[in-house]
Amino acid sequence: VVRRHLLQRYEHQPFISCLAGFYSCRWKRYQRRKTEPGKCCCKTRECVFFPLLVGAFCFSLIFLYMWGEAKNDYNNFDWYNYGNLGFWFLWSLVLLIVAAILFMYITLLLVLAMCLLAEGQQLYLHWSHKIGTFLVLGFSITALFILSVLWGDQWKTVRLSFQVTAPYLHIGAIAIMVLLSWPVALHAIRADKKVVQVIIVGPYLAILLFLFLIPLGMYSPCIREMGTLGPKPALIGHRGAPMLAPENTEMAFQKTIEHGGDGLETDVTISYDGVPFLMHDSTLRRTTNIKDVYPNDTAQNAALFSWDTLQELNAGTWFLKDKPFSCMGALSRADQNQAMNQSIYKLSNFLRLADSQNKLVIFDLYRPPEKHPYRDSWINRTLEVILNESGIRPHLVLWLENDMRSFVQSVAPGFQQTMGSKAPVEDLLMDNIVKLNLAYTEMSSEDIQTYAEANITTNFYVVNEPWLFSLAWCSGAHSVTTNAVHTLKNLSQPLFLMTPQQYNIMWILTDLTSVLLVSLIFAL
Repeated sequence: VVRRHLLQRYEHQPFISCLAGFYSCRWKRYQRRKTEPGKCCCKTRECVFFPLLVGAFCFSLIFLYMWGEAKNDYNNFDWYNYGNLGFWFLWSLVLLIVAAILFMYITLLLVLAMCLLAEGQQLYLHWSHKIGTFLVLGFSITALFILSVLWGDQWKTVRLSFQVTAPYLHIGAIAIMVLLSWPVALHAIRADKKVVQVIIVGPYLAILLFLFLIPLGMYSPCIREMGTLGPKPALIGHRGAPMLAPENTEMAFQKTIEHGGDGLETDVTISYDGVPFLMHDSTLRRTTNIKDVYPNDTAQNAALFSWDTLQELNAGTWFLKDKPFSCMGALSRADQNQAMNQSIYKLSNFLRLADSQNKLVIFDLYRPPEKHPYRDSWINRTLEVILNESGIRPHLVLWLENDMRSFVQSVAPGFQQTMGSKAPVEDLLMDNIVKLNLAYTEMSSEDIQTYAEANITTNFYVVNEPWLFSLAWCSGAHSVTTNAVHTLKNLSQPLFLMTPQQYNIMWILTDLTSVLLVSLIFAL
């Protein structure tokens, strides 16, 4: 009998040894203890710490999901950091990698804990993992707080993403609850008091019921009847094709045209001697080699340079050096050579190119700084170039600038008047507005429909990710401004599209299957 007990005590249990070894650093059998019937699964200290482990998992999951869906705006995040740090780096990609590693680490700990509970083992998390758990929890909460303060609109992106991902998240959550039913059932059965059983099973069933009913409040414009999907939104190249060529250069706009873009978007600044040119930033530091040519003028406003001086600068070498997008593909040797020889682009040349290819144009017009010769005549000078020097057909111009709009309409009645913010339909019609140019975070299928009924179309910027473009398509957007014309042009239909009947079948089958599996696990 003694020999049999000793063999049972030291019998080889490789699976449990691995679980306990990785979780508790207790690799030997005698170091582990099984949970006795009616007893708690761990000591008081571990009972207090286990919710922290679950909390770290939840916060790291929230942050990873948020930052994963923020991929559409990584370039804005990197540009913000460039403005504060003074050098270009893909901080967005680094943050994504760190978030993924921390989430995988804390998920592994939680899975180990669930497996140990399912095997009836007491939990004891090693002190090094406790430190790691605190680090993950602290990092996730801090990152969420900072991003909420500095970039609060990103939560609107998360909300929009649910309209595409919610059905799949629902299935994933149900699957996790089915997997958790085994340890829950095991410990509920081992409990020697009804109260303890209710405490264990009650919250589990409440969460499961909540997940079953979530689809009742779910909405997505991509769940629609067959044949009601509108036409694919037109694609307007944001500063050209900045993933394929240096932004706001002739090459960038040529690439947009090559890949079938329907329009071109840019930013217009006026030089000190009155030549409108294309430049997004207030300085020339990021997108030219001014640091090498005029090192003492890197902080000077771009509008304070003469056109002759601007022509001396190279506007392409930075693109090959800094690689502004994490998802940029490799350029051919010919494209690399072309990019290295790009210069600052004149507005008049940009408009001639658009007119020759029958492409719409839309641009942000920047007012020159104080003491600039054209500070008070910036709109007049821009109109001179559009109407007298470029020769572009007026209907191709989407006029966005709101200052002196009445004057612009009287001088150029053929322009398509465009507003950069939402307003009552009556006010828009009074100002002859025919298009809205809105941030994608303001996307609403109801508003799009309301404006469309008044013959006012809607453009959203900047839409780079296929899921976001799919949502804009389903919502009825007329066009989007994008950095990724070459990618979105290949989409033949939205990534997520199903009829209400198909979705109801998926929902009901998921719930019925999970009920059957959970019932079997509790019965066994």
